[in-house]
Amino acid sequence: MQIKKSFSMNSRTGRDLQRYNRGCRQVVGCIPYRSKKRDPSSCVQQGSTPIDDLEFLLISSQKNPRMMFPKGGWEIDESLEEAASRETFEEAGVVGEVEVQEYLGTWSFKSKSQGIFHEGHMFPLRVTEELDDWPEKSVRRRLWVKFNEAREVCWHPWMKEALDVFASKVSKRKEGTQIYHFKENTVVCCS
Repeated sequence: MQIKKSFSMNSRTGRDLQRYNRGCRQVVGCIPYRSKKRDPSSCVQQGSTPIDDLEFLLISSQKNPRMMFPKGGWEIDESLEEAASRETFEEAGVVGEVEVQEYLGTWSFKSKSQGIFHEGHMFPLRVTEELDDWPEKSVRRRLWVKFNEAREVCWHPWMKEALDVFASKVSKRKEGTQIYHFKENTVVCCS
């Protein structure tokens, strides 16, 4: 049974509840994805890969047009999964399933605006709903793109690495299978 999560239409702000690890601010983000819209009875074309049949959601920065995946502070009153889900809702206006079992890793990076190091934790998030209204709608732009374009336009190198890890995990799912069908926004493998 899936429980629908509810979120505030106001983004969390401030650093009062922010988590730190040895002076590094803890942030969490998601790579939101969905299956391309297609006829559910169709199969993936010969030579294509499962990653080719996914679309990825990038968002613009609040301060400039640079594109990235949703991410933000992990706060002391929430789990890593809850923070990932909340940040993706606040910044991108989508909800879905944070794939905790497919954790992509942790990256250390220096914030250009604050000049301090952050630890960024990343997860895939299978989008189940795209909302018309969300907290940061007025300051962000959404863009659904294919894998190669996501790699090209994503501003942060560490996020591109997370996307590569996700692609590697998706391609490993393909091993031992020949055909992929699409059913209810999910890739189903057939031998």
